[in-house]
Amino acid sequence: MATGQIRKALSGYYYVEKDGELIQCRGRGIFRNRGESPLVGDFVEYTVETAGSDGTIQEIFPRDNELVRPPIANIDQAILVFSVKEPNFNTILLDRFLVVLESFYIKPIICLTKLDLITDEERVALQPYIDDYKKIGYDVIETYIDDASLFERIKPMLANKTTVLAGQSGVGKSTLLNTLLPQLALKTGIISQHLGRGKHTTRHVELMEVAGGLLADTPGFSSFDFDTIEREELTRCFPEIAEAAERCKFRGCLHVKEPKCAVKDDVEAGDIRTYRYEHYLQFLQEIIDRKPRY
Repeated sequence: MATGQIRKALSGYYYVEKDGELIQCRGRGIFRNRGESPLVGDFVEYTVETAGSDGTIQEIFPRDNELVRPPIANIDQAILVFSVKEPNFNTILLDRFLVVLESFYIKPIICLTKLDLITDEERVALQPYIDDYKKIGYDVIETYIDDASLFERIKPMLANKTTVLAGQSGVGKSTLLNTLLPQLALKTGIISQHLGRGKHTTRHVELMEVAGGLLADTPGFSSFDFDTIEREELTRCFPEIAEAAERCKFRGCLHVKEPKCAVKDDVEAGDIRTYRYEHYLQFLQEIIDRKPRY
């Protein structure tokens, strides 16, 4: 028995990294019988019968987290790529992404692209939002088209981490991947002038070594829903609301109509931004209205 990490999945094979070498493996039939499937990012135990033959994955170790799109496990962080123009910066969409990542205990890093496309007035209007997210505790990277310094700025954030990219279509995820992994030469998605959306340019998932860490080689997902989040969990997914909630009088306070709610007090005092609180209320209602799953 040996242990390693799945770095690539392709055509029914799993490529397990062990001491710098990729071992081609198949999964045991028992996984299929249980409805389980090994994922890129999984740490596994495998056997190889004879030198040079395919290995067999015998066991999948417990995961810290997993995503469906892209199908990947044990992610430390996600770089959320959002453009400030074409498509325009959208706080409710950004908060939707942030909440889902927080729910999976995946650290978000916000990367704002295309800053060279906005006017001075638009930049002045954007700055308070950048300041807000930094104050909450998020790392915010500001970049522009053909930013030669981007890799050097992101590089320290990638070391010893497994990272994925996420964000709305057409915001520059493929461009960023090309910067971080030039060997990919991904085609950059062309914005549809009619729809304002980028065309899909995704591939199979592979974890590639870059800057002392691992990076998924696909831009991955472009939308999120709250299927796996319960109403009681939502507070935790807004860090500044979670901090204020410690001072709420009633345990389990949802910060809607309850008396002596520290969250509502902080919103009134301006310590929690109104738009963030409104997004919290909107997401809470979505979760409450969600149809039960059977």
